Amino acid sequence: MQIQVRDNNVDQALRVLKKKLQREGVLRELKLRNRFEKPSEKKAREKQEAVRRARKMARKLAQREGLLPGKAARR
Repeated sequence: MQIQVRDNNVDQALRVLKKKLQREGVLRELKLRNRFEKPSEKKAREKQEAVRRARKMARKLAQREGLLPGKAARR
């Protein structure tokens, strides 16, 4: 992964790097690998994540079909 620093603006390059790392899940994976996770804990965590993803997909689908109101406009 490469980030270009433009006009000696290191702060902006650092923000871009952090955003890319977060988007790819690198920071989350590092946090998980920081300590040992028992297989039962891993299974429970993965199941929770799957349920969360399924609910999110169902909510988005309902919004597209007009069954739920969409997101409120930001002000």
